[in-house]
Amino acid sequence: MAGKSTPASGGIPPAHVVRGQDRGIFVDPRVLIAGSAAALIGLTMLGFFLWMVPSAAARESRAACTGLRTTGPALCNGQPCELPMQAPDFTAYDHNGKPVSLHDFRGKVVLVNFWASWCGVCKTEKPKLQAMAEDMASDDFVVLALASDHSWSDVLLALVDSLAPRTKLPDGEVALPAALDLYKKALPNGVPFQVYLDPPQSGNIGQIAASWGITAVPESALIDREGRIRAYFVNKRDWESPVAETCLRSVIDE
Repeated sequence: MAGKSTPASGGIPPAHVVRGQDRGIFVDPRVLIAGSAAALIGLTMLGFFLWMVPSAAARESRAACTGLRTTGPALCNGQPCELPMQAPDFTAYDHNGKPVSLHDFRGKVVLVNFWASWCGVCKTEKPKLQAMAEDMASDDFVVLALASDHSWSDVLLALVDSLAPRTKLPDGEVALPAALDLYKKALPNGVPFQVYLDPPQSGNIGQIAASWGITAVPESALIDREGRIRAYFVNKRDWESPVAETCLRSVIDE
């Protein structure tokens, strides 16, 4: 019939539009229903994809870090916790007395390394930690070294002993100005990681380390941009190894 269009048989008919002097535009409701259904399906699939992305990223980082023999921090009634989990916040101080909190680094990937000047294993780990921190230095990644010590002098001399082993160290107790002067001469460029003091309240383990359930050092925690522990390491690691780089970058590159 003149003035009308007849839809082809089968499938969804096109929008049925009739124009006249006294009539508006009519859209076949079947087209609206079909379009709404398609949009709903699309939104559902998008939501599912967005929900899957974080869990997929977590699985990939766990797989990448498997070679480093990860575990969970002993924060669940003294037992290893399942990861990822929110990292307990803490406040530590540098040698000038300036405070820093873990929360200050939100938006960056953080490797927290618990160690001590009196720990021989910790000092053998430091050259690899130094090399890794230099190689991976960026605005997205930071290494924090928390020393379970009472004295900054002991911490500075331990860094010199591990990173500049040819330097002759003085005998006996050393005052902080002398230790700082020796540190600056032995390591004129400093170290590529941030060092903070974690004084013990009793025993040898620092208060922050103890609050994390740590009873011996070294231990390290890899924390993502949202402040969640993604991998945890008991004892020293070869931070310069390819598997360590893969593990760290799997979280940095998310």
